[in-house]
Amino acid sequence: MAQALFEAIKAGKADEASRLVREDATLLTSRDANGASPLLVAIYYQKHDIARTLAEAKGQIDMFEASALGRVDRITQLLRDDPSLASAYSADGFPAVGLAAFFGHLDAVRTLIAAGANIHAAATNSFKVQAIHAAVASHNHDIVRAVLDAGADPNAAQQQGFRPIHEAGSRGDRALAELLMQHGADPLLKNDEGKSTIDIAREKGHTAFADWLAKG
Repeated sequence: MAQALFEAIKAGKADEASRLVREDATLLTSRDANGASPLLVAIYYQKHDIARTLAEAKGQIDMFEASALGRVDRITQLLRDDPSLASAYSADGFPAVGLAAFFGHLDAVRTLIAAGANIHAAATNSFKVQAIHAAVASHNHDIVRAVLDAGADPNAAQQQGFRPIHEAGSRGDRALAELLMQHGADPLLKNDEGKSTIDIAREKGHTAFADWLAKG
């Protein structure tokens, strides 16, 4: 039954997912092969209507679900009961602050940082992402700034040697590049393929960005 629920979620079959959890509420606490809950899987797959349904059905969502949804009230409640959750990892290997950052929840990010979240914590799965990588992936400069101001390493490498400023090059985002460099990012650092931010920008067709960065 759990597999059927995960398949329904990924396929965006909201009625089917809702029926399955109505028939068996224990499915709400099931886990996929990576350890993610049905609610987290719905968020990962951007099935927002299903995520809302599952959150309402579950009621007491956990720290990682709350972080991915940006539910600051629930995060605050959970931290009050167990402050160590600020730096805890989800079953599929992501720090709570990274989930909040990736899904664009600035207030949740700030709440977790204020509670002592380890801003340098890398995912224990193959992605190896830190909060700064999640932040740049969110395309939210305010979240990037919040994470950097909290002491995140702007040159931290994740999977395949991908660094935060490489994301700026991939998108041709000059404002992001400037923000990262103001905090010490080095645009000349290369990924595991030997490509710098300038190389990545040119590959993606962001010629003006690449020319600007090359001029130093």
